[in-house]
Amino acid sequence: MSLAIRNLAPKEVWNMFADLNAVPRPSKKEERVIQFMVDFGKSLNLETFVDTVGNVIIKKPATKGFENRKTVVMQSHLDMVHQKNAETIFDFEIEGIKMLVEGDWVTADGTTLGADNGLGVASIMAVLASIEIEHPNLEALFTIDEETGMTGAKGLEGGILEGEILLNLDTEEDDEIGMGCAGGVDITANRTYREEQSTDSATGFTISVKGLNGGHSGMDIIKGLGNANKIMNRILFDGFTNFGLRISEINGGSLRNAIPRESFAIISVDKIAADAFLLETNILIDHIKEEFSNIENNLVIAIEKTPLPKKVMEIGVQEGLTKSIYAALNGVYRMTPDIADLVETSNNIARVVVKNGKIEIGCLTRSSSETNKMDLANSLKSAFELSGFNVELSADYPGWQPNVNSAILDIVANLYEKLHGEKAIVAACHAGLECGLLGQHYPEIDMVSFGPTIRGAHSPDERASISSTQKFWAFLIQILKNIPSK
Repeated sequence: MSLAIRNLAPKEVWNMFADLNAVPRPSKKEERVIQFMVDFGKSLNLETFVDTVGNVIIKKPATKGFENRKTVVMQSHLDMVHQKNAETIFDFEIEGIKMLVEGDWVTADGTTLGADNGLGVASIMAVLASIEIEHPNLEALFTIDEETGMTGAKGLEGGILEGEILLNLDTEEDDEIGMGCAGGVDITANRTYREEQSTDSATGFTISVKGLNGGHSGMDIIKGLGNANKIMNRILFDGFTNFGLRISEINGGSLRNAIPRESFAIISVDKIAADAFLLETNILIDHIKEEFSNIENNLVIAIEKTPLPKKVMEIGVQEGLTKSIYAALNGVYRMTPDIADLVETSNNIARVVVKNGKIEIGCLTRSSSETNKMDLANSLKSAFELSGFNVELSADYPGWQPNVNSAILDIVANLYEKLHGEKAIVAACHAGLECGLLGQHYPEIDMVSFGPTIRGAHSPDERASISSTQKFWAFLIQILKNIPSK
């Protein structure tokens, strides 16, 4: 497996990626990968240091003849999203990613691959290690915690970097050049509830929603994919309204930036209503599966009898919970009026946990408009507060406003057309790149984003195109050769 990856072209990139993927690197637990990068930089005798928040900076002098070109910052993030299929036995804390080659794709065995943003990191590492690639003075910036708060980019101090141009390697379509992105804010709703003893007249059931595609909660939100938390709530609401269903536990979704693929609930229904509940709920399940039949072919919704749970949620809080999740928007809120087919504002109801007298609901709201971001955030906040939740807004970060006069954008776009005989797609994206925050610390820096084709980011279906990585690598080398003079 590892040998197959290491023999792929370009070997210098895939070998670095294999080394990187052997190091556990979950968001907020990046100590091992930080040390890995420090050791890497020092092994090349390059200036290497870690800033106050944990970002790693490695500087490499220009190759001969490129000393008078503008200094370039090459930037990618070290952390990766940890997602796995329910049946996959894997410990992200101690295991390296198990990679596979399937045709033109590199994928992982039941987990996320980490190509987001590991291929960007590996490419920068390959440039730093090369003695053949021509380039100006380089500053490699490896940020931490991009996936769960962008605290690395937020904590980066001004004055550390001298670069005039920043190449962000975190775009996931190889024919796209990024010039802007959405900002975001986390919305967390919490409340407690009183647990009541289940009655002997009830019977227990488990409900499972699984097999959904999931995916990136920004880039994939426009697809209208199924959200396991919304589907589960629809079933619970119907059962509660018509048959007095009582909720004991819910465990739905995981990370805020991943569209939830699975949700599981433990519930009870009075024995006298159980048969009618099963009949109507299975009809509802058939309707839901029909609604998603063209985009969620593997959706499985199952109800099974289980031992009666000992305790259930008090009925008033349960009513507020199911109604507030029903009322809370999930998906696209507004399309960008100035750019065709680009989502401006959206929300992902990412996490719903009910257990032991506590409820927590986690959302990620994204927007390229700060005012509309807060408009939707306030709408969601209101929906939950009306049901007695305490709501906190956190991890707020700005979008990256497009610069139509960007010199590096013109250079990169023209170079793409020259190399490939067709124009690149120059666009903003509905994802949370770090460029907006980096631009706050370095307002004069000229930025552009690009990268190899990656599919299914933030899900166990994540895969990276081998041919696209070859294309991206050749493009990156040419960009470094064409950086303008100071």
